[in-house]
Amino acid sequence: MTRTRSLTSDKSTWTRRRRLLAEVRARRYHAGMTTPEPQLSAPGWAASAPPSAKPPVKVLDLVITIVLLVADAVLATLASFMGIFLVMASDSCGVRDCNVDLITLGWLMGMILPWVMLVATVVVAIVLMVKRRLAFWVPLAGAALIVLSLVAAFLVASAAVPGSTL
Repeated sequence: MTRTRSLTSDKSTWTRRRRLLAEVRARRYHAGMTTPEPQLSAPGWAASAPPSAKPPVKVLDLVITIVLLVADAVLATLASFMGIFLVMASDSCGVRDCNVDLITLGWLMGMILPWVMLVATVVVAIVLMVKRRLAFWVPLAGAALIVLSLVAAFLVASAAVPGSTL
């Protein structure tokens, strides 16, 4: 009987050693991991990917925003070209007493402000697109700002010439 006990105790010792060795190996493998293993919801099923922090890209918004930004660039070019002709506000200054500094200011505003508004529009639109928010409205607002900057330039230049009307 002692012999049977020794064989049984040897088997259980051997089994315990194999289990301990397997646990040590598993701990070594998991010790270097920085993230825990994904929990499977059912045996054999793959764990679903965690939801992304950013919403998906809205392709239609992206395309419309880019097309409208190109249209804003064309509008800024035309507005700047129209601003060049604000120098002609000084044509009647030979007969009248004009404020040349205001005409120059209006002329510079007409040439520079449309481009400043375009750059601001592009920057805001890019920031919103990177954040994946709706951005199609930014070029529309930018177009309005470009037109308003040209109107402001016309008002400044016409204010320099007494008796002129818009």
